[in-house]
Amino acid sequence: MHVPDGFINAPVSVAAGVVAAGAVAVSLRGARRELDEATAPLAGLVAAFIFAVQMLNFPVAAGTSGHLLGGALAAILVGPYTGVLCISVVLLMQGILFADGGLTALGVNITVMGVVTVVVAYALFRGLVKVLPRKRGSVTVASFAAALISVPAAACVFTAIYAIGGTTDVPVGKVLTAMVGVHVLIGIGEAVITMLTVGAVVAVRPDLVYGARGLAAPLKLRVGGELVDAPAARPVPVAARSPRAVWATGLVTALVLAGFVSFYASASPDGLEKVAADKGIDKNVEEHAAKDSPLADYGVKDITDARISGGLAGVIGVGVTVVAGTGIFWSVRRRRTTDAAPTHVPESV
Repeated sequence: MHVPDGFINAPVSVAAGVVAAGAVAVSLRGARRELDEATAPLAGLVAAFIFAVQMLNFPVAAGTSGHLLGGALAAILVGPYTGVLCISVVLLMQGILFADGGLTALGVNITVMGVVTVVVAYALFRGLVKVLPRKRGSVTVASFAAALISVPAAACVFTAIYAIGGTTDVPVGKVLTAMVGVHVLIGIGEAVITMLTVGAVVAVRPDLVYGARGLAAPLKLRVGGELVDAPAARPVPVAARSPRAVWATGLVTALVLAGFVSFYASASPDGLEKVAADKGIDKNVEEHAAKDSPLADYGVKDITDARISGGLAGVIGVGVTVVAGTGIFWSVRRRRTTDAAPTHVPESV
């Protein structure tokens, strides 16, 4: 659902940019409360993993494909504020390096693909885990539903933005029907990917899943015929709970997906591209400012072998995203530590 330049007029694009910038600013502050020494590097990995999976377009209908948006996945794994930042990093890397998603439309893309998906998905997720049994399986069930709804919700918000600032004269009702229809199908794929990924992490390290924190029901013991809470387990030292194994596994998975599996992704246009072509929304589409980038269109310039070119571009993208994302999240984490440090007051003599 990467919106290119030319779909939305300049005033509305600027307004969306202001909204996106505000959301990022709020998220930078909120992420300080979500990130710790274990999750800060994982947040960079989540961004890289989403970048990789977004390269894997899957068929949803005749001549139409879809790909992960990632807002639900990021929000559940690392928190809603950090989730907005993860998607923003991905979209920035895609726009600048790969000419995917317009640069003047970056605010629209962050608002639609980042803010809307994260807010809708996490609100629904939290509501569901409150009413479902307090166990790990509930996290995966809630993640499926949250991801499923977040995608057509994003499609609705894009349609609303198009209704205000669209550059073509296409009836909004037709756009809404087509966008929601195809993105419900894409939402199913999003839900499956999100559920499987969250479930895999919850199975091995539930303590690293932000959405699973505090969901474990207290252990009960029967004493004298009555059920009482069992003594709390002794905390495991941070060093013993190092997330390095999860980080390494996730990075290798992202590299394999982007560097090898992406070659077999569907070549059909994604939901927005298909609707835009069918309804005429793309009449005023503009050339991307980064069209001459060495990595434009997810291929390395001057490498003629499509498999090698695309795979190498994917590996570079994962590497750049994980480095950029990890650097940002470590900076946010360090800022939290600095702000929380007590001010030293020298003793009076």
